[in-house]
Amino acid sequence: MNAPAPGSTLRLFVALDLPSPARDALARFRGVAADPSLWRPMADESFHVTLAFLGARPSEDVERTAQVLRRLDPWSAPRLALGDALLLPSRAARVLTVAVVDPEGGLGALQAQVSAALAVAGVFAPEARSFRPHVTVARLRSGARPPRALQAKPEALQFRAGPVTLYRSVIGRGGAVYEPLFARGG
Repeated sequence: MNAPAPGSTLRLFVALDLPSPARDALARFRGVAADPSLWRPMADESFHVTLAFLGARPSEDVERTAQVLRRLDPWSAPRLALGDALLLPSRAARVLTVAVVDPEGGLGALQAQVSAALAVAGVFAPEARSFRPHVTVARLRSGARPPRALQAKPEALQFRAGPVTLYRSVIGRGGAVYEPLFARGG
């Protein structure tokens, strides 16, 4: 784990990593669905399912969060599938996403466990809205208008999820870069 400077503030989130076949399928979909004049593509290695967005946190919370993830109950990597393409949020779409289908409920249970454990540790305030698993594949360019409907559909693909990872989000001119700080399981 990279040690951030003491006293610094980091944008943190906990996410479920995706295996290569899922990343490849998402990249193919993005290549067809995301017109580069409208959308800024996410890097393939950035594809993930967010379990908990912690936001701006003191650097000391990196180790606290890693400790929480170390203490999670053992879990089996959930069996998941790529679902429909979605424009989110629904009222003023800014991101092109692909839903993640959780037929056995394992992802929902894992997200609830992670969320509750992080809340008890004081590093996360659970969101009021329900968990809606998805992968962001592109973000709307400034000034662009999203299409009314999406013609392309992601390929049907089932996969087992990768590890739960604590990430640092570093915002730069080209968009966010996600730096893994700690990973467990998968």
